[in-house]
Amino acid sequence: MPTEEITLEGHIVDSLILSRVLDEILAAGGDYLIRDFRIGQHRNDRSFARIEISADDSQVLSELIAKAGKHGAVIKTPHDAQLTPTDADGVFPEGFYSTTNQPTLVRRDEKWHEVQHQEMDCGIRFDPAPGLFSCIPVTKAKAGDLIVVGHRGTKVVPVHRPEEKEVFGFMRSAVSTEKPKNVLIHDVSDMMKSVKAAGKKLLLVGGPAIVHTGSAPHIVRLIEAGYVHVLFAGNALATHDIEQAIYGTSLGVCLNRATHAQAGHEHHIRAINTIRRAGSIRTAVERGTLTSGIMYACITHDVDVVLAGSVRDDGPLPDVITDMLAAQDAMRQRLSDIGFTLVIATALHGIATGNLLPASVPVVCVDIQPSVVTKLADRGTTQTLGIVTDVEPFLRELLSNLDL
Repeated sequence: MPTEEITLEGHIVDSLILSRVLDEILAAGGDYLIRDFRIGQHRNDRSFARIEISADDSQVLSELIAKAGKHGAVIKTPHDAQLTPTDADGVFPEGFYSTTNQPTLVRRDEKWHEVQHQEMDCGIRFDPAPGLFSCIPVTKAKAGDLIVVGHRGTKVVPVHRPEEKEVFGFMRSAVSTEKPKNVLIHDVSDMMKSVKAAGKKLLLVGGPAIVHTGSAPHIVRLIEAGYVHVLFAGNALATHDIEQAIYGTSLGVCLNRATHAQAGHEHHIRAINTIRRAGSIRTAVERGTLTSGIMYACITHDVDVVLAGSVRDDGPLPDVITDMLAAQDAMRQRLSDIGFTLVIATALHGIATGNLLPASVPVVCVDIQPSVVTKLADRGTTQTLGIVTDVEPFLRELLSNLDL
């Protein structure tokens, strides 16, 4: 049977990495033999395992090595990565290395090089001039680009779970509506304070339920206090926020009375028309047409906003990016200095953001639906910490913990 030896090193026991690798080998029809195993004696000590993997054929063995590699396993005998040029724009070579959101190293000239702009579901391009490896989506590949092929010469360095005493440690359990939310929100506020104090940026990814639930003033307060530096949203959040600012309604409902306004169903499209006539949200603010709300606060406090559209959008607002590849690029460009991400009441924009973020950036997802939190984690954003609750009480408690 074809065999290959791999090594695992680090906190592979307490992070359950070793057990996951062994389970995946057996589940895929392979077998293993642990040749060497040294477990750390203290909590901060690193452990080491040398494992011989066997399979019925070389193809299955290659797949097993690839699965183990996602958890940080390295082939025992190191080799430089194989680089293959692309033969056309917009495609990768066959057998290209598909990335995770975990920190990744590539071996070249017998040295390990850190991959830049880490992102899941990309390829790794080598630029000979600066000698750098970086993640690129397939749409950015150009004919002649040197792309890493196969798994030899690659190494993943998993981001390990924090100790239980650290912020968010106890939040790693399965999604539940029964977690002590006041304690969780306190820890979220502590993380936000520390990230802000460290000079890192905070990213808010928001859905229209923020406005529908009357929570827009809470977000405005966060913006004014410097706890939002970048906002990702869609046409809906901006539209209903502007509708509320101009007409006092959201989806035609008066937020101060919870009653339907006369012809309120027209308000959102009239709000869109008002902004389109101005030419942009910023122009509407500068002219005094828009004088309150989340978008007004973003303009007046220099929050970097990316509004990514969808096929269902009314209007849309002139600021909405309707080209999805352009929207992805706009979001990528704003992630370089993000230290914390808060996703509130949005499944699609939350998942999209999670797909772009490296695993080192903590993500907190707040939604009344447990399935939204679960989907974000299940689709690869394993650093997601979920709080299942309504938007308004969460934000109100968060402001209190931030002393706002």
